Amino acid sequence: MTRSSAFYRIGRVLIILFIFLVIACTSVPITNRQSFQFVPDSELNSMSLTEYRKVLNESKLSTNTAEVARVRRVGNRIAAAAEKFLKEEGLAGEIRNYRWEFNLIEDDKTANAWVMPGGKAAVYTGILKYTQDDAGLAVVLGHEVAHAIAGHGNERMSQGLMAQMGAVALSAALSSQPAATQNLFMQAYGAGANVGLLLPYSRLHESEADRIGLVLMARAGYDPRTAVPFWNRMNASGGARPPELLSTHPAPGSRIAAINKALPEAMRYYKP
Repeated sequence: MTRSSAFYRIGRVLIILFIFLVIACTSVPITNRQSFQFVPDSELNSMSLTEYRKVLNESKLSTNTAEVARVRRVGNRIAAAAEKFLKEEGLAGEIRNYRWEFNLIEDDKTANAWVMPGGKAAVYTGILKYTQDDAGLAVVLGHEVAHAIAGHGNERMSQGLMAQMGAVALSAALSSQPAATQNLFMQAYGAGANVGLLLPYSRLHESEADRIGLVLMARAGYDPRTAVPFWNRMNASGGARPPELLSTHPAPGSRIAAINKALPEAMRYYKP
């Protein structure tokens, strides 16, 4: 291969990569941060549903009807607020990507909750002693639904695809290597190694979900100011090994400061 033809091929790849990145650039709701989300929602949601069903099959679902009803009531109110927000922002087409489902898993040792891409959610009974009431649960589910509508899962998996396959090979990988892409999904979420316990998001994603979550819970009719005492209760319980939900969050002091800074924005939407 001549030097000129090599440069030509490299240039063509760079141009394709640039176009690909531009097309994949997505604006995160509320924060307006630009993120790269390459994976088609249909692919990601299909993988999420597969793993979600696996989690439910391998877990013990709570039979406490009152607590199950609480989780679903609060979750569906947050989800409805998220969909209304997307409509108002001209993103009504995004709503078709979500099939919300909220389940309570019986596990008093696990203080955690998560929402997979596509809206499949789980709350563990171990976190209920910290949420205490509907508003406290709204803090948690607002935060987790925020991860979903911000596309944090897509962004995280896209980073894995870029690192392992490269943008040029991505389209072919998604269509012809389902096992490889499913494996990347498992790596991104950790669902295979630790059933139901998703790998931590980055601190950037966590901070972003805090801010978006405050707005969502306020729009759903829950007082966002309850976020501060909830996170204080969680932080106080940390000890030598913090709960899963705190694993990569910002330091407690800076996090509370960031939440207090974001509260005026959220309070504009709060109507008791």
